[in-house]
Amino acid sequence: MAVAVSAPTTPAAPPRRVSARHFVRLKLRVMGNNFRGQGWRIALFVAGSLVGLWFAATGFVLFAAPGLSGEGRYALMVAAFGGGVTVLGWLLLPLVFFGVDETLDPARFALLPLPRRTLVTGLFTAALVSVPAVAVLLALLGLVVTAAALGGWSAALVAVVGVLAGLLLCVAAARAVTSAFATMLRSRRVRDLAAVLLALTAALLGPLQLVGVAALRETDWDRLSGVAEVVGWTPFGAPWTAGIDVAEGRVWAAPVKLLITALAIAALLAWWSRSLESAMVGAASAGPAPARRGATGASVAELFPRALGWVRRDRFGALVAREARYWWRDARRRANLITVAVVGIFVPVMVNLGGSGFTVGQGQGFSAPDTSSPVLVSVSMLFVGVLAAVTLANQFGFDGSAYAAHVVAGVPGQQELRARMTAFSIYVLPMLGVVSVVLAVVLGEPGWIGMMVGSLVATYGAGLAVNTFVSVLGAYSLPETSNPFALNSGAGVAKSFLTLLSMLISAVAAVPMVVAAALLGDVWLWLALPVGTAYGLGAALLGAYLAGDVLDRRQPELLATVTPRR
Repeated sequence: MAVAVSAPTTPAAPPRRVSARHFVRLKLRVMGNNFRGQGWRIALFVAGSLVGLWFAATGFVLFAAPGLSGEGRYALMVAAFGGGVTVLGWLLLPLVFFGVDETLDPARFALLPLPRRTLVTGLFTAALVSVPAVAVLLALLGLVVTAAALGGWSAALVAVVGVLAGLLLCVAAARAVTSAFATMLRSRRVRDLAAVLLALTAALLGPLQLVGVAALRETDWDRLSGVAEVVGWTPFGAPWTAGIDVAEGRVWAAPVKLLITALAIAALLAWWSRSLESAMVGAASAGPAPARRGATGASVAELFPRALGWVRRDRFGALVAREARYWWRDARRRANLITVAVVGIFVPVMVNLGGSGFTVGQGQGFSAPDTSSPVLVSVSMLFVGVLAAVTLANQFGFDGSAYAAHVVAGVPGQQELRARMTAFSIYVLPMLGVVSVVLAVVLGEPGWIGMMVGSLVATYGAGLAVNTFVSVLGAYSLPETSNPFALNSGAGVAKSFLTLLSMLISAVAAVPMVVAAALLGDVWLWLALPVGTAYGLGAALLGAYLAGDVLDRRQPELLATVTPRR
C-alpha cells in the first residue's frame, strides 16, 4: 500500500512591518501621480523650489554672517531671534496664508490597522520631505558655519544637532497647530473658541511689531543681548543657540537646551496624535444634537437664514442663501473669514502708526501719532480691501466636485458670480465697517470714517472684479479632507502666485482712489463715500458681467480643474 508523502509546508512569511520609509515612498509616489500629465503643476513645483532655494541662500548668509565677519557678540542674538522668528512663522503662516501639505491625508488611513505611533511617525517623517523643510534646513545651516568659526568642530557638531532638532520642532509645531485648529473648526460648539484663539494668536503680530520698532529706537545692543539669552532658554530659541553656547564656553547649557527642544517636540507630537484621531474620523464630537423645531414653512423657505429675509425667493436668492450658509459652516471658508477679520484690523494700524506714530521717550511711554494723512489712510485701506477680496481667488475650489450640480442645472455665469459676490459681501462689508471705525478711533479722526468706508468699498469692489476672473481662469483643486488648512502638493505655490497676482491687479484697479485722495485734499473727505461706493459697485458688476461670459464657456473645464484627483 502506497503512502502519499506530502511536501513539507513552508511557514508563511511574517507580515512586513510598516515603517516611516513606507510613508515617504508613498508620498513621493502620490506626488508623482499628481504631476503626471499636469504640466502646470510641475512648473509651479519648480518655481516654488527655486523661490525656496533663494530664501535658503539668503537665510544661510544671514545666519553665517556673525561667524564669517568675526562679530561673535552678535551670534547669540542672530541665532535666538532668527530661529525664534522661524519657529513662529511655522506656527502662524500655515494658519493665515500657506496652509499645510496634505498629500498624505490622515483620513485615508482610518481603515488600516496601523498603531497611532506608527501613523504619527510616518506622517511626521513624510512632512519633512517638502520644499519648505529643505529650504529652512539649508538656511539654518548657516548657524553651523558661525559655530565652527567661533568654537571649532565641537561647537559645529552641536550646532548640527540643534539645527536638525529645530527643524523637527518647526514641522511638529505646524502639524500640531493646524490639526488642532482643524478639529476645533469642525466642531460647531467650539467654533467661536477656535476663532478667538486664532484671532488672538495672529493679533499678537501687530502689537509686537509696534512695541519692537519703538523699543529698537531707544534701546541698545546690550539690552537685546539679555532678551536673546532669555529667548534662548525657550523652545523658540533653544535648538538654535546650543552650538553658540558651546562656542562661547557654556558647554553645560547645550545638553539642557537640546533636552528642552526634545521635550517640546514630544509634547507637540502627543498633541498632534490626539487631534489626528479626530481628523481620521472626519468630524469632531459636538455633543448631542439639539432638538429641531418644527418647520415653519416650506422646504424652500427653510433654506434661507433669518438674516437673508430680504433676498428674493428665486434662483438668485437660493444661490445667495447657499453660499452664505457655506461661508459660515464650512471650516475652510470660515478660516479665511477669520484671517480677513484679524489682518484687516491690524494692518491699517501698523501702516498708519508703525512708521512714525509710536515712539518711546525716556520714562514717558508711547506717544500719540501725528503724521497720519488721508493719503496714507487710503493706501492702508487699499491693502485691506484687496486682501478681503482675494479670498475669492479660488472660490470654485471650495466646492470641488459639488460644482457639478451647477453645471448640470445650467446656472448662468453672471448670476452665479453675482450671487457669490453678494453672499461673501454679507460677511465682509460689516468687517470693513468695523475696520473703519476702529482706525478712526485710534487716529482720533472720527470725521474720516466716510473716507475710510468709501476707500474700502471701492478697493473691495475692484478686488471682486479681478478675483472673479482669477477664480474662473486660475482655479485649482483642494484636497478632500476635513482639515481647512490642507493643500495638495504644489497648490501652496499656486495659491501664493494667484494671491500675489490678484492683489497686484486689484491694487492697480484701485489706484484712482488714492490719486483722488492726493489731489482733492479735504474735499475727498466728503466725496469718498458716494464716489467710492459707486466705483466699487460698478467694478464688481462689470467684473461679474465680463467673467460670467467666460464662465459659461468654461464650465466643464472648470469642473474638471476643481475636482480633486484620487
